[in-house]
Amino acid sequence: MGWFWEKFSTPKDPSTDPLRNLDPSLRDFLSKESPVKYQPTPAPPPPPPSALDQLTSAQQPQSQSSSPEAKAPAESLYPDGRFASLWATYKPLSQIEDETKSDQERLADVLDAYKDRKAQIGRAAVENCVEEQIAYNDCLENGGWGDTMTLCRSKNKAFERCYIMQSRFLKALGYLSTYDRPPSVDEAIQMHADTLYHRMLAQEAAIEEAKTSGLPTPTFAPILSPEKPLSTSQLQQPHRAISSAAEAGDAEEGEVELSATTKALLRPESQGKLLKRLKELPPSEREVEERSVQMEARASQEIGERVRQVEEGRKRRREEGNASIGDTISGWFGW
Repeated sequence: MGWFWEKFSTPKDPSTDPLRNLDPSLRDFLSKESPVKYQPTPAPPPPPPSALDQLTSAQQPQSQSSSPEAKAPAESLYPDGRFASLWATYKPLSQIEDETKSDQERLADVLDAYKDRKAQIGRAAVENCVEEQIAYNDCLENGGWGDTMTLCRSKNKAFERCYIMQSRFLKALGYLSTYDRPPSVDEAIQMHADTLYHRMLAQEAAIEEAKTSGLPTPTFAPILSPEKPLSTSQLQQPHRAISSAAEAGDAEEGEVELSATTKALLRPESQGKLLKRLKELPPSEREVEERSVQMEARASQEIGERVRQVEEGRKRRREEGNASIGDTISGWFGW
């Protein structure tokens, strides 16, 4: 009567099929030899997809199609565009702090950066003169008796000249003269200043060798080319023509004259001090010194412009009746 109960029995789970793990050939043999035909339990139909599965499958093609177009920012560790939705609203901490600063804090940051600029230029010059500094320290520690008697004067002189000229080149190229540009620009300026200094040394050595050998004095292109200024676009201006190193070596001391740009940037008393200082310098160093003074004057003008903008914004808020607490307090003290 097994057929009777088998007819009205409920279908079984396919996982309970006793023949599910048998070899197909063995299963055929049993089906032929067994008097009772065994019917394997059919697999149940798959359940209908839920609403959540349909929503997920609908969103998956969209995310796949948008992922090739997503671009990860530089801060992301996944350049393939993962987590692009999170990075779309990301703001660096420096940007958030800058947005929440008051005008007084922004003004203090600009003034502090301007005061610290001189120290940073000195540190950059020392970094560029590290070889001369190492040579001077090695001379003091391991030098002969002649170096000990003169306190390594030649090495010290080379290090001092490198430091002074590197500082002039950094100022002339506009190092840290603008406060709203990435640090990579100032790093490139620092490296280029070192390149220009060693180029100047090579030109001086070639001129000295030509004079010693009795050969004609070689001519070189200007070190600070006016056609390719290395400062930012805000600081670019026409420069006077620069003579070559050989022509500068033949120049007389009384022929020092300031350019029109320098005269426009400096006051008459500052122009007199600069002229006196240029006459004391070698002809090959005068252009670098004058250009550095120009860039220093432009940096000062930028600081003054920023201060003026802050003061105008504060005055405008007071006139409109939107003055903040800081504006009111600064008005009490006459800031």
